[in-house]
Amino acid sequence: MTDADARTPLSQLLASMTLDNDVSHVHVPDDWLQGRAIYGGLTAALCLQSIYDQHGRDLPPLRSVLLSFIGPAGPDVALRPVVVRQGKSTAFITVDMLSGDKIAARGTFCFGKARDSKIAHADLQAPQVAGPDEYESFFQRAGQTAPNFTQHFEGRFARGSMPVTQSDEPEYVVWLRHRDSDIDPVVVGLAALADALPPAAMASFSEVAPISTMTWMFDVLDDDPRTEDGWWLSQSVAEHSGDGYSSQAMRVWNRAGQPIVVGRQNVAIFH
Repeated sequence: MTDADARTPLSQLLASMTLDNDVSHVHVPDDWLQGRAIYGGLTAALCLQSIYDQHGRDLPPLRSVLLSFIGPAGPDVALRPVVVRQGKSTAFITVDMLSGDKIAARGTFCFGKARDSKIAHADLQAPQVAGPDEYESFFQRAGQTAPNFTQHFEGRFARGSMPVTQSDEPEYVVWLRHRDSDIDPVVVGLAALADALPPAAMASFSEVAPISTMTWMFDVLDDDPRTEDGWWLSQSVAEHSGDGYSSQAMRVWNRAGQPIVVGRQNVAIFH
């Protein structure tokens, strides 16, 4: 059996979700775990998929997500979406992810229709790097710091520092894409991909040590995110680390250099 045979494609994992009344259930296989738990990006993707499965895809485009990672999740989880408010142009839906009888994560998802506006401003220039074919594999170079779930992604290291290199400039700029090209809608796959890189603070580590994401928020800047050949350019920068926590900025552009996702994450570090 090859590595590819052993992997569960994300599209297959999402399709395996079952619905019991207002609760979605899914079993997450080992190849999608970070250690013994589900990583933040997959948590976001599963929560979002549960919303689409239960409330249809006639929702407006996804605009913003707020996630709190309260405890370890997996491998079997339940997801309960609740429509908090839905009007003519926006909808707010919360999702609780339960692992056993304990809450593992809570998310708030904001959907909103586009509206006419006189204001148009963008100051999110993509890093000036070559295309993905010009760079080496990020996850292969990361070695033992790359958890199980990273086998589902291709990553090309374009700029910055590698994990566990005692870097004074904790930043990654990496081309990323799913090995599974059948994920629909794209925004669900993008949620999983946007958190595929290790926390940027790990570039400053002198040895491998545990990390745990506490909170993550991100905005989706495009109604219909798309890119060429599946490649997205991802940047993570640890802007402040201290007292066992790191605050990092995260951004994703498509192959054409258009900003698609911008966010922040707070990470507990045990180093």
